[in-house]
Amino acid sequence: MKINLKKEFPLLVIVAIPFIYLGYVWNSLPEKVPMHWNYKGEIDRYGDKQELLLIPLILPFFVYLIFLIVPYIDPKKQIHKMGTKYHTFKFIFVLLMAVLALIIIHSAIDQSISNINYLTLLIGLLFSVIGNFSKTIKPNYFIGIRTPWTLENENVWKTTHFLAGKIWFIGGLLIVCSSLILEKELAQSIFISITLIIAFIPIVYSYFKFKQITKD
Repeated sequence: MKINLKKEFPLLVIVAIPFIYLGYVWNSLPEKVPMHWNYKGEIDRYGDKQELLLIPLILPFFVYLIFLIVPYIDPKKQIHKMGTKYHTFKFIFVLLMAVLALIIIHSAIDQSISNINYLTLLIGLLFSVIGNFSKTIKPNYFIGIRTPWTLENENVWKTTHFLAGKIWFIGGLLIVCSSLILEKELAQSIFISITLIIAFIPIVYSYFKFKQITKD
């Protein structure tokens, strides 16, 4: 399967935007810029401004590169079976990563994050997107809930991703809502709690589902 440059061009533009923005503001940046914030939105680590180059590299570019390569190295060729849904998922995921990179770069410029809830809101949207596409992911070695039990049994994979899709979608929406209406300390506590829950439940479920199937 060849790379469709016409199809990939909008994604390449999205990937390039954080690099362009960083280049535009580069000379106005101080030598030391904030690189990490705590859950209250307070700066707790500074670094050289060269470290900011890692933001667009790790977020939109590296994520895009992974999505681009994975279908070609998938030994079972299952990702190809997702068809246009895979490209849509890739587009939304890369777009959210680019927006996140822009927020981080801009926050380094003004030395603050005015509201940490904006970041958790974006992550909540990401969780909902992942949940919405979860049930369409075919068994593979690269994306999805890859536990020993989902990889061993296709039925366990399907039921686990069906459950995960629901709880990730709902969990993401709850994070978005809490980020919009609650104070940042409470919203961050809810964000951490929901993240742990939606990550833990599918793993445990896949184990017990596998045990049930093998027992039957």
